[in-house]
Amino acid sequence: MAKRQWLPWAGLILIGVGLALILLGWTNARQASTQPQPEPTDAPPVAPPTLTPEPLLPTRTPAEAGQVAEPSATPSSTPGQGPTSTARPTRTATPTRTPTPLVTKATIAATPTPKGEAPTQTPPSTPDATPDLTPTPLPTETPAPAQPPSDAGDVTTLWTGRPRWGIGVAQGPLSRYNVGPLRLGWYLNWRTNPSPGGLMFAQMIRLSGGALRPNAEEITRIAQASPGSLWLVGNEPDVKWQDNVAPATYARLYHDAYAAIKTGDPSAFVAIGGVAQPTPLRMRYLDMILQSYRDQFGAEMPIDVWNVHNFVLREERGSWGVDIPPGMGDNHGMLYEITDSSNMDIFRRQIYDFRRWMAQRGYRDKPLIVSEYGILMPEDYGFPPDVVASFMTSTFDFFLSAADGGIGYPGDGNRLVQMWCWYSLDDSADYYPTGNLFDPHTGAMTPVGQAWVDYVQ
Repeated sequence: MAKRQWLPWAGLILIGVGLALILLGWTNARQASTQPQPEPTDAPPVAPPTLTPEPLLPTRTPAEAGQVAEPSATPSSTPGQGPTSTARPTRTATPTRTPTPLVTKATIAATPTPKGEAPTQTPPSTPDATPDLTPTPLPTETPAPAQPPSDAGDVTTLWTGRPRWGIGVAQGPLSRYNVGPLRLGWYLNWRTNPSPGGLMFAQMIRLSGGALRPNAEEITRIAQASPGSLWLVGNEPDVKWQDNVAPATYARLYHDAYAAIKTGDPSAFVAIGGVAQPTPLRMRYLDMILQSYRDQFGAEMPIDVWNVHNFVLREERGSWGVDIPPGMGDNHGMLYEITDSSNMDIFRRQIYDFRRWMAQRGYRDKPLIVSEYGILMPEDYGFPPDVVASFMTSTFDFFLSAADGGIGYPGDGNRLVQMWCWYSLDDSADYYPTGNLFDPHTGAMTPVGQAWVDYVQ
């Protein structure tokens, strides 16, 4: 009987516990439903793009062994910036030692007459107003031949006492390498040097951050210590990861640099900074600089020597190549392809067009130097040493023979170009070693360097 009396109470207790559990579960579920839920993800987070050195190279597509790497259709984006992490290697590593003079008037006089080429023909002019900024077909008609300089056969002749053949020293020092067989006449290393000695050294002022580097006082001191030097004011001011200077700022900095140089050395030769390539887009950038100088100072820009680089790289905002000059609203200029890097027809045309541009603006009587050119694309993009060497020696043929009685420099037999500088002697494998004449690690001459020696010997 007693056990039966407890049964109703036990049932009621179980029912109560069940109701309590139900209420507790409902409360927890309601609270959980009010909490924010994470968004579902379909893919893992994307890593930031890898920075690549300047000028932006198209991203490689992995290839099988023995094949040439193909660039991807969409280049990887690299943040634009001033000359810092993605710029060319800073040229302040190892101080340049004083090299032994390699080219003298005596050695030039004793030089046998080597090979040359037929006179370079003059392409038809490029229209000046509102140029078409896409690549145009090369002319098919036969232009009138230009008359070559009388001394075109001598590959090491001087012009007004100055040597023609130059090299960019990316790592250095110059004295580390056996450069004697190259018969060099001058060099640069993208900076200044108060007492370089040896070969002719081209001083270069940098303009990063909108200021002279070195400052005006130091420039005057260096000019006093190195009378008669060639000075280059800026390096690719049109390229955002090099000196990156808008036209008005460049005009002001050039004015200040010119005054500082001439204060220290009235006999100095001052050259405008070289744009990356003399295309219609970049010649418009130079026009903007010249006009801004007139607006700011009420006079024509005093330029002793004209200077340009002659690469063949894509001009497209946000793409590989040299992008768009600062201060310009264009989205593209010449849409060159990778294979155009060694295109001699384009190389020649750009120089002819630039000389024509100079003549139209009253600068025909000024010398022109090409202070940097070469092939920056990697070997596995289709530029092995034999291709690079063939391109290099073809440029030598062109420089030595290209002359024009209407646009060439009268003080040098109407030659188009008075001095040139190959890129480079010894760049790092992390940047642009394709055109190296020497291996910076071993000091040994490369096949491209040997092709240079074979040409000048």
